[in-house]
Amino acid sequence: MYERNHDLIYSKFKEFFFPTLLTAMAGNICLVVDSILVSFFVGVANLSAIQLVSPLLTFVNLIYWMVGLGGSILCSVSKAEFDDESSNSYFSISISSLIILGIIITIVGLVFSNNILGVLCRAQQLLPMVNSFYTVTLLGIPFLCYLMSVSYFVRVDGMPNLAFRAILLANIVNLCFDVIFMGVLKIGIGGAAWATLVGYAVGSVFISTYFFKSERTLKFIKLKVKAFFDKFREICKSGFPSSSTQLYFTLKIYFYNVLITLFVGETGIAAFSICDNSTFILYMFLIGASQTMSSLVSVYFKEEDYSSVSYIVKKSLMFALIPSVAFSLIIILCPNVMLMLYSVKNPAFVPTVLNALRIFAISFVGVAITFLFTFYSQAIQKNSISSIVSLLEGLIFPCGSAAILLFILGENGIWISFAVAEAATILFIFIYSRYLNRKTDGEYTGFFINKHNDDKKVFEYTIDGNVKDAVELAHQVQDYLSGNKSSALVSLAIEEMLVNIININDNIDAIDVIVRDNDDNILISIKDNGIDFNPVIENDDLEFDNISVLNKIADKNDYSRVLG
Repeated sequence: MYERNHDLIYSKFKEFFFPTLLTAMAGNICLVVDSILVSFFVGVANLSAIQLVSPLLTFVNLIYWMVGLGGSILCSVSKAEFDDESSNSYFSISISSLIILGIIITIVGLVFSNNILGVLCRAQQLLPMVNSFYTVTLLGIPFLCYLMSVSYFVRVDGMPNLAFRAILLANIVNLCFDVIFMGVLKIGIGGAAWATLVGYAVGSVFISTYFFKSERTLKFIKLKVKAFFDKFREICKSGFPSSSTQLYFTLKIYFYNVLITLFVGETGIAAFSICDNSTFILYMFLIGASQTMSSLVSVYFKEEDYSSVSYIVKKSLMFALIPSVAFSLIIILCPNVMLMLYSVKNPAFVPTVLNALRIFAISFVGVAITFLFTFYSQAIQKNSISSIVSLLEGLIFPCGSAAILLFILGENGIWISFAVAEAATILFIFIYSRYLNRKTDGEYTGFFINKHNDDKKVFEYTIDGNVKDAVELAHQVQDYLSGNKSSALVSLAIEEMLVNIININDNIDAIDVIVRDNDDNILISIKDNGIDFNPVIENDDLEFDNISVLNKIADKNDYSRVLG
């Protein structure tokens, strides 16, 4: 008796999670170290300049998340639907448009720098420092947009390690030049921005090696103007729910910057900067889990393989919650570690920073859940609820609670508002999931609103990659479908496909087989992680090629290679 296990899915999850995690680590740890180096070389007060410019950076994140991540998800779905032309169009439009947008942001930011700086920085004494960091940061934006856009599609094309290496290289170069520009040349806070620019440029050159790899499947194609903009709108619509977190984050950070500047002062801005930087450590795990989940779920949900979707969500939740709980406890119990890292020695800063960190860390577990849900709902193309959750968690709940709690609890109300916002968002998701369950008569279930397979009509199996198991499984399926007149043909089709896959691979550990008994047809879905070879094309050079038999008995055969 063969049953479905999740070895194949878990191996694919690990294959994508760890490079994605390492990519996020490469970026986020280096951001943390970058801020630590700024504190060490030019003083913790200079973190205020980075904090006040951060709304610009989160706005850029919004752009490349929306276009890059949105396009990569649609590209994955197109590959799952065996539509190479669409997948190539999403690839071409996303990368070219992000390069153009990056250049436009730089030009507009430089031309209207005085106006933008007047909005970002309300404290005149900080303006020279902020201007120094802001101007150079703008010059690096086109490189950042290009680097990140290509990295999304490199993962879709089964090369997650290349993205990791490119971003790691960019950040190592950044840190090295931090030491050179700020430590050796004494350039000041502007040196940190120059170091980041050089890092992005080097990373962009490295990731461009993707275009010279023979194994890549995504190609640039030409599109008519109308088709380009139609696809671009589709990409933005797909990517906005998850990227909207960055839009709301931009507005939220600006709101908190103004609020803290007015009611707490410079020490509060420095404390907020350290709290904000501490989340970079948390987000590397959340990004690793969420982006891995998003890539896999978008494919499996489209195939109506809901049991695999549930498995992926559980694994993602585990990989997100465990570090969130651990990091929250570390910050609450040992906040002095952060003071040491950021060289906070000024007695005027210490009490504010310690207090802010302890309260702020309570929100970490809630962040993990809401962040994961936003990516998940986007992957199953529930864009409306994903957008609503992003808006509530990223802007309305935190800003609303901060404004109210500030006047009730004073300064502590600002830090408590982060945890209150996460709790309110989780409660909203729970209420929505219960509502959707009742509205669809149980079609959607659970907190993560997944569907479920009809066990009477869907048969799921996993076999080892050997001919004996393939033949035995084919017979077992025929027994299951004994009441169906097509049972013998289904059994034969499965046997021919599995034997062909096994014979063209030197070694293959696990093959997933799903048989779906629909009202007017039977759908057989087979997944394996073997070589890139289309097994439904007849090949006269292979003595063991029996696909000609399959082509005679099946109404339709399709093959696609997606996520490797």
